[in-house]
Amino acid sequence: MTTPIRRRSRTLRQRLLGYITDAVDRLRSAWSILGIAQTRLLNALASIRPGRTSGGGRSLRAAIAAFNTSLAAFDRAAMAFAERWAATDLPLIYREGAWQMLENADRRTSTFTWTDRHRAAVTAASAQYYADLTGRITEALRRARAFLRAAQDAARDPQSTRIDTAVLRRGHSLDTVIYRNNARHPVEAWARAALTWQAVTTANTAAARTALDELGTEWVEVRDGADCGWTSHNDPDRADRTLRTVQDALAHPTAHPHCQRELLPRLDLIGRTEIRTGAVL
Repeated sequence: MTTPIRRRSRTLRQRLLGYITDAVDRLRSAWSILGIAQTRLLNALASIRPGRTSGGGRSLRAAIAAFNTSLAAFDRAAMAFAERWAATDLPLIYREGAWQMLENADRRTSTFTWTDRHRAAVTAASAQYYADLTGRITEALRRARAFLRAAQDAARDPQSTRIDTAVLRRGHSLDTVIYRNNARHPVEAWARAALTWQAVTTANTAAARTALDELGTEWVEVRDGADCGWTSHNDPDRADRTLRTVQDALAHPTAHPHCQRELLPRLDLIGRTEIRTGAVL
C-alpha cells in the first residue's frame, strides 16, 4: 500500500492510544481506592493485639468502617468509568474506525452516518464490554469483602499474639486481577490489555462494516504483526498482508490483547469472486 495510507493508519493508532491511555488512568485511579483502603486497614491491624477489644476494638471498628466507606467509593468510581467507556468512549472509537476506513479509501469528504447497522454493531460491542467490566468490578468487591472477613477473623483469634499482615495481603491482594487460570496480574496490566482489546476490536469492526456498507467492497487488506495469526497469535494462518472477506474481518477484528491489526479497503477487488480469503499478497 502507499505511504500516505500508512501515515494515516499511524494517526488512527495514536488516536486510539489516547483513548486507551486515558481510560487506563481512570480505571487505575478507581482501583487505587481499594489498594489504599487495604493498606490502611492492615496498618490498623498491625497496631492491635488479637482477641482483645479494649482500645484495639474501637480503633478496629473505625478502620472497618473506613474500609467499607472506601468499598462504596470504589464501586461508584469504577461503575462510573464502565458506564462512560461503554456509552461514550466506545461509540467515539467506533466512529474513528469508520472514518479511518473512509480516509484510506480516499473518501475524506464523506460524512460518517450512524445507520441502523452501525448502531446495532456498536450497541452489541458496548453491551458485551460493559458486562465484562462490571463483572470484574463485582469480583473485586467480592474479594475485598473476603479480605475484610479474613482481617476480622485474624483480629478475633485469641490464640494469636500478633496479626501477620503480610500473609493477609498476599492472600487477598486487592491491587491484582485474577484470570481464569488463577494467575494474578497487576490491575494496570489487566486494564491496558482489556481496554486495548476492546478499543481495537471496536475500531476494526467499524472499519469492516464501513467497507461493506459505505464502500461496497467485500474485501479488506490486513496489516498486522509479522508473527500474528488470524484467529489467535499462534494461529499458523498468518494475518499480515493477506486478503480477507469483510465477514471474516467482522468475525476476527483482533486476534489477541495488544493486537496491532489494521484493515485497509480494497476497492479494486469489488465483484471479484475467484479470490480465496486468506490469500497472501
